[in-house]
Amino acid sequence: MRYDIPESWERQGLVLERDTAAATCSVAGDPCIVWDEDLPGWRMFLFFSPPGHGQAICRSMDQVGPGQWEFLGPLSFANPEALIGGRTHKPFVVMRAQHPNRAARIDGFYWLVTVSWRDGHKVVQRARAESLAGPWLLDPTPVIDLGEADAFDARHVDAVTGYYFPERGEVLYFYMGYPLSAQPRAVSPYGSAQAVAVQEIGAAAAQKLGPILPPCQVPGHWASGWVGGLQLLPGRRHRWIAVVNASPTAPQPQDGSVHRQEPPPSLGGFAYCDREWPVKNWEWCPEPIEWVDDIPETAIRDGEGVNLWRQHILCLPNGPLALFYNSGSYGKEQLYLKTTAGRSA
Repeated sequence: MRYDIPESWERQGLVLERDTAAATCSVAGDPCIVWDEDLPGWRMFLFFSPPGHGQAICRSMDQVGPGQWEFLGPLSFANPEALIGGRTHKPFVVMRAQHPNRAARIDGFYWLVTVSWRDGHKVVQRARAESLAGPWLLDPTPVIDLGEADAFDARHVDAVTGYYFPERGEVLYFYMGYPLSAQPRAVSPYGSAQAVAVQEIGAAAAQKLGPILPPCQVPGHWASGWVGGLQLLPGRRHRWIAVVNASPTAPQPQDGSVHRQEPPPSLGGFAYCDREWPVKNWEWCPEPIEWVDDIPETAIRDGEGVNLWRQHILCLPNGPLALFYNSGSYGKEQLYLKTTAGRSA
């Protein structure tokens, strides 16, 4: 199926709560959802802190509303000693590019990419498993490493997603690159950018192809400050569409706050591409899905506000789309849901 960019969404409320008993910050968000034939049902991989990763399941094929998700705890790694820096977060299962929310099986294995820490900098690791329930066997070296000192991704490579193109024998990764130094752009020289890298099946690491969506160079645009994670979907009016996390607020090098690299507000919105191989010529949509100032009072009382973080769409079999996102103050985000009113396919 192919999809249009939805024009409206209906709020469904809280899906998964954060761990309120955690002594430090705790987050439930950044989901990746795929169909697991072994359940059968939907399996969600998410950023759940602590420890930084988790999974939940929903056994309903068509309905994925609040209260229908069962949290299972952290992911299982067969060789946790291989985690770079000893910790990881934001796991994402590689999907079939033309079949959203369907995990790719490559040479008999599912692939998972996850963001690990090395000496204070984020890098991307790959893991493989015969079952989506794991255990996941980690590669000990990064599949996407940091760029050179002056590169757009010299500080971190983060918020990775992956898509299998079997006709090419390649996996295409989208990732968020943070710079250490000012980049050659007039608007937001210190803002993170969305980039692509490609990995041939059998290769140990991915080859970087460069940024595709840097901060929009129109001041005040909803994505003119920094650009976060991206989810790829096959489009109908456009060959590809993507739901993206971004902000109109540019990072400032003198900012010492906890959110200095991703100042609020974080927003969700769309971009599109009309090329068969979606590694260039991406365009931003003019408006986000929702501005933070437009969040209704009922949703604020339910815990939303400050930011609308990582957006992820589950394409349901009967046509509607389910949009998952985490919201709330920094370090206290929880997972929420919106759905389309009718068919978007």
